[in-house]
Amino acid sequence: MVDRSSTAPTPRPTGPNDLRRPAAPSGLEPRAGSPVVLDAVDHRILRALAQDARLPNNALAAQAGVAPSTCLARVRALRERGVLRGFHADVDPARVGRPLQAIIAVRMQGHARSRLTSFLHELAALPGVLDVFLLGGAHDFFVHVAAPDTDGLNDFVVEHLSANPDVALTETNLIFQHARAYVF
Repeated sequence: MVDRSSTAPTPRPTGPNDLRRPAAPSGLEPRAGSPVVLDAVDHRILRALAQDARLPNNALAAQAGVAPSTCLARVRALRERGVLRGFHADVDPARVGRPLQAIIAVRMQGHARSRLTSFLHELAALPGVLDVFLLGGAHDFFVHVAAPDTDGLNDFVVEHLSANPDVALTETNLIFQHARAYVF
């Protein structure tokens, strides 16, 4: 008699509709934020959603080259694995009265280094702020803002940055054009 309990099952080949992923060895689950193994179908889904997050599932499935049920399961798996963090509206700042955009480089005072994370969240909560990036290098932050005009941009810099004793330096760079990249 053959003891089958010690033999591992033979792995089956996977195709684009197969939702199975190789299991990580016990105790070696991926950390939050660590890269997730994605295949060509996952990349096609991500690329399509990055261009239009409101794409109906049947159209998304057609672009990805899979059945709608498979596509729905793939999107659910991408959300559960933390690859898809959410779906967002892309609002045109000019259409809502903020046509002037800028990237403001901010350098903090040496004594304020312990406040970088809290300052990042304070900046993100301000009106007109689109993105805040905490950096390594010569500057501590890049702040992407949209303002109604040059006076509004000046007011933002003076009131929220230059008047803050923790801020050592700001450099404001106007954005003339912007193109979104879809790298997935």
